[in-house]
Amino acid sequence: MSERLSYKTAMPAGVVLIVLAVQFASCTKSSPPAATRSSIAASPTPAIIRTSSDVVKVNSTSTAIPAGSSGYATVSVSISSGYHVNANPATFPYLIPTELKADKIEGITANKPSYPPALTRKFQFADQPLSVYEGEAPIKLPLRATGNAAKGIRPLPITVRVQACDNEKCFPPATLNSYVSVEVK
Repeated sequence: MSERLSYKTAMPAGVVLIVLAVQFASCTKSSPPAATRSSIAASPTPAIIRTSSDVVKVNSTSTAIPAGSSGYATVSVSISSGYHVNANPATFPYLIPTELKADKIEGITANKPSYPPALTRKFQFADQPLSVYEGEAPIKLPLRATGNAAKGIRPLPITVRVQACDNEKCFPPATLNSYVSVEVK
């Protein structure tokens, strides 16, 4: 007789079946229940913030101004929840304030913007409270149409410079480009 043992003599049949079942189970990938699968698919991937433009957007209203008259447009700075931008004026000279600038177009003159009141907040990265905007910050842009301005609708290019921060750090500043639709009547 040989001294080598076969599976039949080394292990009882019940043990062999258990070992094979365990090996098979570890080689197959089971699906999670349907409720779990849908929650996995619905889980959002965290956004990577690289610059202030990732969390700040600019929206503007259209405006109509009779030739030879004044009016204003509202430019809204929308800041994502959990972030803020420095107010204008900024608390300290070294901080980058939110700043709206309008280009020149024939027949329309933009004057100095009127910034909303700031919120005062204390953050981990600053020794003193800072003047900031959160959520929506509406900036009023005074406009004047010259008496000889051509009638019609035209885009007035604008830029908004911002630096967004969260409660711990600030992100590289960004200049956001947009326009205000101005109708001269």
